Amino acid sequence: MTATRTRRPYRVYVVLKRSSWTKWVDEEHDPRIVALLEAGDESVRRMLPGHLDHTETVEEVRRALVHLGVDVVWHDQPHHFYIEGRCDLVVTVGGDGTLLGASHGIGSLVPLLGVNSAPAHSIGFFCAAKKGQVHEAIAAALEGALERVELTRMRVELNGEPLHDRVLNEALISSQSPAATSRYILRLHAEERGGSIRTLAEEEHKSSGIWVGPAAGSTAAQRSAGGSILPLDSGALQYVVREPYRIHGEPLKMTLGLVGDGESLVVKSRMRDARVFIDGDHLVHDVTMGDLVTMRRSNEPLIVLGLRRAL
Repeated sequence: MTATRTRRPYRVYVVLKRSSWTKWVDEEHDPRIVALLEAGDESVRRMLPGHLDHTETVEEVRRALVHLGVDVVWHDQPHHFYIEGRCDLVVTVGGDGTLLGASHGIGSLVPLLGVNSAPAHSIGFFCAAKKGQVHEAIAAALEGALERVELTRMRVELNGEPLHDRVLNEALISSQSPAATSRYILRLHAEERGGSIRTLAEEEHKSSGIWVGPAAGSTAAQRSAGGSILPLDSGALQYVVREPYRIHGEPLKMTLGLVGDGESLVVKSRMRDARVFIDGDHLVHDVTMGDLVTMRRSNEPLIVLGLRRAL
């Protein structure tokens, strides 16, 4: 009689948002926040309803995973998350910020499912599921029934050394002060066979900084600064200069554009105290006079499940 092999249960990593209520009220007991809450101030009015929605959704996720009989690894620090060992699926519970933070710890082979835990208080653009739909969405993800969308990510280098290979939204290069002028030289390069570099365009700028990012970030800061919304499956990067300064009203040619496959965008700093901010304000690197910040398409795309269904 031939023995039947038993399939190992799926292993799912769950990354949880820590709500503002949890951080500022339960843990820090912030007196200013507590006083505003007691006064019913409008600045904190949504904090408790959002926290309660999130808490209920986390419990819904727990029940679903128990019912599905999977092995679960829990994390509640999205910006410090990374996968250790076998993983069949990552589920984020929060909003787009939670998904974005967790995405840095996910390689190109593991799929990601976002659950919007408080849809009345959060956009959840990248989240295919929301409160009340959790069991159905996770079951479909494990069965391979959700469409897989491959999102381009961006590689950022500083003076030839990699800073990050998994930038999903954008990088912002600017002066350390939002009130200061950002000064830099912008170059678009073509990387040819044999390793040679050809400069396609070059321009010197004074501005409030420059956004650079893949398609996933084109609906956020890039769009707000005047950029275009790129198709989700686009492999291009987009750069958008913020508030370009024209000394005598002369035209500038490189305030908005695309960086294609085999191309790179280089920002040469003319600032002593500058920064490159990666996917928000959690990852920040110093940039000084003469430094080169280079951005190109990463070799590590991100697989997001059910994204088109969610749109």
